[in-house]
Amino acid sequence: MATISGPSIKAASGQSRQLVILCHGYGADGNDLIGLASHWQDILPDVDFISPNAPQRCDMGFGYQWFPISRLDPDELMRGIENAAPILDEFIDEELARRGLDESALAMIGFSQGTMMSLHVGLRRSSAPVAILGYSGALGGAERLMSEVTGRPPVMLIHGDADDMLPVSRMYDAARQLGEAGLSVQWHVCAGLGHGIDQEGLGLGGHFLAQAFSGAFSDIDATK
Repeated sequence: MATISGPSIKAASGQSRQLVILCHGYGADGNDLIGLASHWQDILPDVDFISPNAPQRCDMGFGYQWFPISRLDPDELMRGIENAAPILDEFIDEELARRGLDESALAMIGFSQGTMMSLHVGLRRSSAPVAILGYSGALGGAERLMSEVTGRPPVMLIHGDADDMLPVSRMYDAARQLGEAGLSVQWHVCAGLGHGIDQEGLGLGGHFLAQAFSGAFSDIDATK
C-alpha cells in the first residue's frame, strides 16, 4: 500500500496534545492547506497540523489527487474514495501513534476532494475523531452511510454560493444525508465565494474546532 507524507506545523504551545489532519483538493498538495494553521494557532495552541500529499500524481500534470476524476459519476467517485481510504486511514493511525494520542484528540479537515475523503474515512474509523470540518466538498456513498458508519462526530460544512466546480447544492445534499444518518451537522454558506475558503469560513471553522477540542459537543454520542 502507498504511503503518504506532507508538510506539518507543530503546536504553538510546544505541547502536542491534539492533531488536525488536513486533506487537500484535486490537483493541489499539502502546502495548499497547511497555511490554514497560522489562522488557528491562537485558538488551537496545542494542535499539531499535518497536511499530507494525496497518494497519486494528478492526471492534470501537476499536484496530487486522492483519486482520478474524469466525471462526477457517483460509482466512479466511490471506487476512488474506497481505494484511497486505507492509505489515509493508515496515515492517521501512524500520526496519532507517533504522538501518543487517540481519536479523542483528532480532528479532520478537508477541502473539495479532501472533504469527500475526510467524511468517508472519519465516519468509518474504529473510533470517531472529535470533529470533521469540510470546505467546498460533497458526500460520497450516502446511500451506504447508514450501514457503514461507525461513529457520529459533529460535522461542519462550509461552502460558497458562487462555487462553479462543486455547486452549493452538494453541501445541502451532504448536510441532509448526514443528518438522516444520525449525525449532528452545522453548515454555512459564504456569500459570493467560489471554490475556495474565505476569512468568514476560516473564522467559523476555527471556532468549531476549538469548541470540539474543548468538549463542547461531548453530549453528542459519537458511537450512537
